[in-house]
Amino acid sequence: MSANTRPTGQPSQTYDSAFLKACRREPVPHTPVWFMRQAGRSLPEYRKLREGTQMLESCMRPDLVTEITLQPVRRHKVDAAIFFSDIVVPLKAIGVDLDIKPGIGPVVAQPIRRREDLAQLRDLTPEDVSYVTEAIGMLTGELGATPLIGFAGAPFTLASYLVEGGPSKNHEHTKALMYGDPQLWADLLDRLAEITSAFLKVQIEAGASAIQLFDSWVGALAPADYRRSVMPASAKVLESVASYGVPRIHFGVGTGELLGLMGEAGADVMGVDYRVSLDEAVRRVGPGKALQGNLDPAVLFSTPEAVEAKTDEVLAAAAGLEGHVFNLGHGVLPTTDPDALTRLVDYVHTRTAR
Repeated sequence: MSANTRPTGQPSQTYDSAFLKACRREPVPHTPVWFMRQAGRSLPEYRKLREGTQMLESCMRPDLVTEITLQPVRRHKVDAAIFFSDIVVPLKAIGVDLDIKPGIGPVVAQPIRRREDLAQLRDLTPEDVSYVTEAIGMLTGELGATPLIGFAGAPFTLASYLVEGGPSKNHEHTKALMYGDPQLWADLLDRLAEITSAFLKVQIEAGASAIQLFDSWVGALAPADYRRSVMPASAKVLESVASYGVPRIHFGVGTGELLGLMGEAGADVMGVDYRVSLDEAVRRVGPGKALQGNLDPAVLFSTPEAVEAKTDEVLAAAAGLEGHVFNLGHGVLPTTDPDALTRLVDYVHTRTAR
């Protein structure tokens, strides 16, 4: 049974949390808040803890994962924790030769560009990521009534890293493969959908109360290409965890033109970046889904008064939504003042108290 399932008799600890209520589009005591990249470089306690430890190693140590995940909950009083990991962790776990280079990001030793390269991608088993199960067990014990969000990278974004060999602005190798060998592309995304589904199931079965599928790079695609070449794999992932009954959040960057299609892929909550107002986003997504977002992360570098004014704009645009989870329109920027985040959480809670 997942942490989001209401058992017979007493509800589980997280079921009646403001975050899960908003995801289910139920009345909430206040608009819940969490931030993408809330556990990370903006926190001095994170930087101190990570000293001398490589990123991937820190994702595989349950003690570090637990402490890093808890840091922003303690400091900012956010309504949900997000599991500290990286989208390439399941690929590393199945033996793909990759590393996260400081200042660059994930770098893959042997990019996937031919059919024989698919051999790198075997199935993921729970034993491959036993440290994830251990860390989530430790975390849910510490978090109590605060929900934990599990996450994974979506097939397109993982494919982009694998095909390009690292981060890319133009995704030229990715698009060349997608257009030039549609069958190999489909097979690659289907394989990644299986790996991603297995990774999310491990997190839910260990105790995650919700999951988020990050399609960080999919905003590089036109809607027709997304529908034909990407949506089936994302839909497969989201459908694979539907039976657990946990909210499924779907988020991408620069995806204003894709919001409706990404919603069709099967999410319960659509993440919206800061380029589209929430009242316009709900028109594009349609009824029956909560929305998450969407303050511009750069606003946090302005004055407290300006942050409050821009936050009011987001809350006003969200006024008619069936469910709203307040978040940034992308991740916390590394040089953000942590106190600005703490003030923002308090402001949203106070402003929306019902």
